[in-house]
Amino acid sequence: MAKRIAVDPVTRIEGHLRIEAQIENGIIKNAWSSSTAFRGIETILKGRDPRDAHHFTQRFCGVCTTVHSMASIRAVEDALGIRIPDNARLIRNIIMGIQNVQDHVIHFYHLHALDWVDITSALKADPKKTAQLAQSISNYEKSSATYFKGIQDRVKAFVGTGRLGPFANAYWGHSAYRLPPEANLMAVAHYLEALEWQKDIIRIHAILGSKNPHPQTFLVGGMSIPVDPDSQNALNADKIALIGKLLKKARLFVEQVLIPDVLAIASFYKDWAAIGGGVGNFLAYGDFPMDNSGSVDSFYLPRGVVMGKDLANLMPMDEKKITEYVTRSWYSYEGGDHKGRHPYEGETTPNYTGPMPPYDFLDVEGKYSWVKSPRYLDQPMEVGPLARAVVAYAAGHKEMTEAVDFVLGKLGLGPEALFSTLGRTAARAIDSLLLVRKTELWLNQLTDNMGRGILEVHNAEKWDPSTWPKEAMGFGYHEAPRGALGHWIRIENGAIKNFQAVVPSTWNAGPRDPMGQMGPYESALIGTPVADEKMPLEILRTIHSFDPCLACAVHVLDAKGTEIIRVKAL
Repeated sequence: MAKRIAVDPVTRIEGHLRIEAQIENGIIKNAWSSSTAFRGIETILKGRDPRDAHHFTQRFCGVCTTVHSMASIRAVEDALGIRIPDNARLIRNIIMGIQNVQDHVIHFYHLHALDWVDITSALKADPKKTAQLAQSISNYEKSSATYFKGIQDRVKAFVGTGRLGPFANAYWGHSAYRLPPEANLMAVAHYLEALEWQKDIIRIHAILGSKNPHPQTFLVGGMSIPVDPDSQNALNADKIALIGKLLKKARLFVEQVLIPDVLAIASFYKDWAAIGGGVGNFLAYGDFPMDNSGSVDSFYLPRGVVMGKDLANLMPMDEKKITEYVTRSWYSYEGGDHKGRHPYEGETTPNYTGPMPPYDFLDVEGKYSWVKSPRYLDQPMEVGPLARAVVAYAAGHKEMTEAVDFVLGKLGLGPEALFSTLGRTAARAIDSLLLVRKTELWLNQLTDNMGRGILEVHNAEKWDPSTWPKEAMGFGYHEAPRGALGHWIRIENGAIKNFQAVVPSTWNAGPRDPMGQMGPYESALIGTPVADEKMPLEILRTIHSFDPCLACAVHVLDAKGTEIIRVKAL
């Protein structure tokens, strides 16, 4: 007999996400993904100076603030034909690269690992055996029995307080947990280690961006941070040396902790290499230009599309083939909701038709989410680290291919294992590995430029709006931690006429389209086994593998359209 359940809210994400699933004989037969809050910042941007857009778009999210700066600034630069200096390219690459690395580490340990790791089991572990396990997979300097005994004592003291905070309502003791106590203790130790690590690593953003979150040095035409080896008030030799030290610390943690942990945990869950495959279509905008040509061919991570899991057929990506549907979303389009619109013509007009809370289930035959349904060539697409890995693998990207083959080889799996919950998680770790290594290269190139007296960071040639065309349109891209992020801008008479953002979690979390096609979250859940309907840990595993961030996709009004807060921008 089929039973319908709801997981609301899905925890350990940013934003509001509800998953409803129909389970029959312990298997998910149908699923619906719903974002339960509205955003609307695109509307706020209308009429404003395009050069200020990034200050507003950063507020799409409280975590990935830099990514929206990058995409909106690139949209303006694309519209106006602005080429940035080489130093600006390198500084941007370092900022965005370390953002991905830090975000991925936080996601794995603090948002996703507890789907596989049972903290309560760690209390039963033998610290000496834990040290032996850790030393067998890595030469990380802290892997001693004394270290793990100290961690175990800390966890016992925490449990003894009875105030478990975010850990109070987890599914501890669930039958789907498989790690032995020692592996659980190792993972818990690195969970705590990562909290301190990420705090230190993100200082790079404070140095290059003046603060984090919401860095202040992004600028249309380049960057505003001065570069001068002889000035204490600029990016100088001392600050470069500190950044280099932090990047080395970041790389060592990824190489000696993250990658070994992912491999160790995955070895107990190999069956998840056949679960959570999703729509099988992958899109990547590509990013991290390796030169200043402005060509997509210069991207370190390539641009492209893979359809139907066909790694032998890499298609070029054309942003003009993107449309967004609102057939099942709480929005309306002038002229009808069943026709897709390109973001240049997009609208953000709320139209809530759902049930008033409290309610048991959504009306999934009608509109049921605040997230729109993006499509490429009218097909649902997965974006994110897995999409980047799939596109790069199909493109024959040397470093990606080697890393993917190494990780899957260690697990005794082939490339087909990429298309799964396990593959999605592994791809995120691989993404971290490639980017943490590349950031050191970009820092060295920036140092070399400074040594040769190349100090320019901003192109002010088209800063004056009187030099702009009367009308202009631009597409801004970025491969954010969660995937392909696109901003589209229309400028008219020096002001923003229209602005639309299609964020990674919109691609992945979107509801069905008018053709009845599921979005990636929904599709990935089909066929997932659920051991206990009252504790649907398996749903969390697959959804968390996408690293949901619904704040970027929605917020601001309640279900009746009532204004909650008004913010005045001076």
